[in-house]
Amino acid sequence: MAITDPIADMLARIRNANIAKHGKADMPASKMKVSLAKILKKEGYIRNYKLLKDQGHGILRIYVKYYDVNQAVITGLKRLSKPGRRVYVKNRDIPVVLNGMGIAILSTSKGVLSDREARKENVGGELLCSVW
Repeated sequence: MAITDPIADMLARIRNANIAKHGKADMPASKMKVSLAKILKKEGYIRNYKLLKDQGHGILRIYVKYYDVNQAVITGLKRLSKPGRRVYVKNRDIPVVLNGMGIAILSTSKGVLSDREARKENVGGELLCSVW
Protein backbone atom coordinates (compact mmCIF):
# COMPACT_ATOMS: atom_id res chain seq x y z
CA MET A 1 0.00 0.00 0.00
CA ALA A 2 1.35 3.41 -0.95
CA ILE A 3 1.72 6.11 1.68
CA THR A 4 0.50 9.49 0.46
CA ASP A 5 2.25 11.53 3.16
CA PRO A 6 5.44 9.82 4.40
CA ILE A 7 6.35 12.64 6.81
CA ALA A 8 2.96 12.46 8.53
CA ASP A 9 3.41 8.67 8.72
CA MET A 10 6.82 9.16 10.38
CA LEU A 11 5.41 11.61 12.92
CA ALA A 12 2.49 9.29 13.68
CA ARG A 13 4.86 6.35 14.29
CA ILE A 14 6.98 8.45 16.68
CA ARG A 15 3.83 9.70 18.46
CA ASN A 16 2.49 6.14 18.80
CA ALA A 17 5.83 4.89 20.17
CA ASN A 18 5.75 7.71 22.75
CA ILE A 19 2.21 6.88 23.84
CA ALA A 20 2.90 3.14 24.06
CA LYS A 21 6.22 3.78 25.90
CA HIS A 22 8.24 1.88 23.31
CA GLY A 23 11.98 2.38 23.10
CA LYS A 24 12.09 2.56 19.32
CA ALA A 25 9.98 3.18 16.22
CA ASP A 26 10.71 1.59 12.82
CA MET A 27 9.63 3.06 9.49
CA PRO A 28 10.56 2.90 5.82
CA ALA A 29 13.62 5.06 5.17
CA SER A 30 14.04 8.03 2.83
CA LYS A 31 16.48 10.92 2.61
CA MET A 32 13.85 13.35 3.95
CA LYS A 33 13.08 11.16 6.97
CA VAL A 34 16.79 10.76 7.75
CA SER A 35 17.17 14.56 7.58
CA LEU A 36 14.25 14.99 9.98
CA ALA A 37 15.71 12.39 12.35
CA LYS A 38 19.09 14.16 12.23
CA ILE A 39 17.46 17.44 13.31
CA LEU A 40 15.43 15.73 16.06
CA LYS A 41 18.65 14.15 17.40
CA LYS A 42 20.59 17.41 17.22
CA GLU A 43 17.83 19.28 19.08
CA GLY A 44 17.63 16.56 21.76
CA TYR A 45 14.16 15.16 21.05
CA ILE A 46 15.30 11.60 20.29
CA ARG A 47 18.17 9.51 21.67
CA ASN A 48 19.48 8.29 18.33
CA TYR A 49 18.53 6.98 14.91
CA LYS A 50 19.90 4.19 12.77
CA LEU A 51 19.55 3.30 9.10
CA LEU A 52 19.13 -0.46 8.71
CA LYS A 53 19.50 -2.31 5.41
CA ASP A 54 16.85 -4.59 3.99
CA GLN A 55 15.83 -5.69 0.49
CA GLY A 56 14.12 -2.38 -0.32
CA HIS A 57 15.02 1.19 0.57
CA GLY A 58 16.00 0.39 4.13
CA ILE A 59 14.47 0.90 7.54
CA LEU A 60 14.90 3.98 9.68
CA ARG A 61 14.90 3.10 13.38
CA ILE A 62 14.35 6.00 15.78
CA TYR A 63 15.15 5.52 19.47
CA VAL A 64 12.64 7.49 21.53
CA LYS A 65 13.97 9.58 24.42
CA TYR A 66 12.34 9.71 27.88
CA TYR A 67 13.01 11.91 30.92
CA ASP A 68 12.11 9.01 33.19
CA VAL A 69 10.08 5.84 32.71
CA ASN A 70 6.73 7.60 32.31
CA GLN A 71 7.51 10.93 30.65
CA ALA A 72 8.54 11.28 27.00
CA VAL A 73 10.67 14.21 25.83
CA ILE A 74 8.39 14.80 22.83
CA THR A 75 5.00 15.97 24.07
CA GLY A 76 3.63 17.05 20.70
CA LEU A 77 4.18 16.65 16.97
CA LYS A 78 2.21 18.50 14.31
CA ARG A 79 2.39 18.26 10.53
CA LEU A 80 2.10 21.82 9.18
CA SER A 81 2.42 21.50 5.40
CA LYS A 82 0.32 18.73 3.89
CA PRO A 83 0.18 17.31 0.36
CA GLY A 84 -3.18 19.01 -0.22
CA ARG A 85 -2.09 22.36 1.21
CA ARG A 86 1.57 23.30 1.19
CA VAL A 87 2.66 26.03 3.61
CA TYR A 88 5.60 28.22 2.64
CA VAL A 89 7.11 31.00 4.75
CA LYS A 90 9.70 33.70 4.27
CA ASN A 91 12.61 33.95 6.68
CA ARG A 92 10.96 36.73 8.70
CA ASP A 93 7.67 34.78 8.97
CA ILE A 94 9.08 31.55 10.44
CA PRO A 95 6.89 30.74 13.47
CA VAL A 96 8.24 30.45 17.00
CA VAL A 97 6.93 27.25 18.61
CA LEU A 98 5.92 27.61 22.29
CA ASN A 99 8.01 30.77 22.76
CA GLY A 100 11.17 28.95 21.71
CA MET A 101 10.57 25.79 23.75
CA GLY A 102 9.75 23.79 20.59
CA ILE A 103 11.08 23.77 17.06
CA ALA A 104 9.67 24.12 13.57
CA ILE A 105 11.36 22.12 10.82
CA LEU A 106 11.60 23.58 7.32
CA SER A 107 12.64 22.30 3.93
CA THR A 108 14.75 25.08 2.44
CA SER A 109 17.06 25.61 -0.51
CA LYS A 110 19.94 24.85 1.88
CA GLY A 111 18.43 21.54 3.01
CA VAL A 112 16.16 20.55 5.88
CA LEU A 113 16.75 23.00 8.76
CA SER A 114 15.32 23.81 12.16
CA ASP A 115 13.69 27.22 12.63
CA ARG A 116 16.75 28.61 14.43
CA GLU A 117 19.13 27.46 11.69
CA ALA A 118 16.84 28.86 8.96
CA ARG A 119 16.73 32.27 10.68
CA LYS A 120 20.52 32.21 11.04
CA GLU A 121 20.98 31.25 7.36
CA ASN A 122 18.36 33.89 6.41
CA VAL A 123 16.27 31.48 4.30
CA GLY A 124 12.62 30.52 4.20
CA GLY A 125 10.94 27.46 2.76
CA GLU A 126 8.23 24.87 3.28
CA LEU A 127 7.13 24.36 6.89
CA LEU A 128 7.21 20.61 7.40
CA CYS A 129 6.30 20.13 11.06
CA SER A 130 6.60 21.46 14.57
CA VAL A 131 7.85 19.52 17.59
CA TRP A 132 7.58 20.37 21.26
